Amino acid sequence: MSETELVEEDAPPGRGEHRWPMALAALTAGVLHELLPKDFQIGNLWVYPILMGAFLILLIAGDPGLIDRERHWLRVTTGLMIALIAVANLFSAVRLVDAIVSNDCVAQDSFQLLQIGGIVWATNVIAFALWYWDVDGGGSVKRAVHGAWHDPAFVFPEMTMPERVAKDWYPHFADYLAFAFATATAFSPTDVAAIKRWAKMLMILQAVASLVLATLVLAKAINGIGTPIPPQCVKVTSSSS
Repeated sequence: MSETELVEEDAPPGRGEHRWPMALAALTAGVLHELLPKDFQIGNLWVYPILMGAFLILLIAGDPGLIDRERHWLRVTTGLMIALIAVANLFSAVRLVDAIVSNDCVAQDSFQLLQIGGIVWATNVIAFALWYWDVDGGGSVKRAVHGAWHDPAFVFPEMTMPERVAKDWYPHFADYLAFAFATATAFSPTDVAAIKRWAKMLMILQAVASLVLATLVLAKAINGIGTPIPPQCVKVTSSSS
């Protein structure tokens, strides 16, 4: 087998992490996207949920229970699902920024603006958590097989304090979700250290996206508190709620 081919391997019995936290996060991102006003959603009304459902079904059917099978098609499916979440949320974020900059009717309703901004921000956290989880150390299965120090992009505190955790500890999805949340709120290095350049760039991208969203949404929403919604926008905002 050449070096460029993916070596398929299974984790030792009981070593894989549970599938449900990752699947629940992806499902939450899909539900949040569907809660957005229609003009903030990507594509046809049913395209996004159908694709999300298909990806989740394939992943659960292909490797149910524990994530312990390293298969090329499973990695591709996971990557496509994460890309779908990221692209859909990017569309929503760009649409939101455009609405604020152009002073669209949606931006006139502070409550609705905070709702949309909160959904986009939360989905952004989930999307980056999934990216971190999928690429660090070659993926969940490789971390289960080879351990936390197998080609890591991120060093968690538990990795430098082995006496505080189980002998076979390695980061699971919940660890990456907490890391993504901290990056989105602190806008600075967290207790998790990125030791590869591409990982540092990914953190910068997430921090910048969160900062721009938070600054624009909060500034516009606070400025609009107590300001009556223009009559021509009342019908628009109420119908998009």
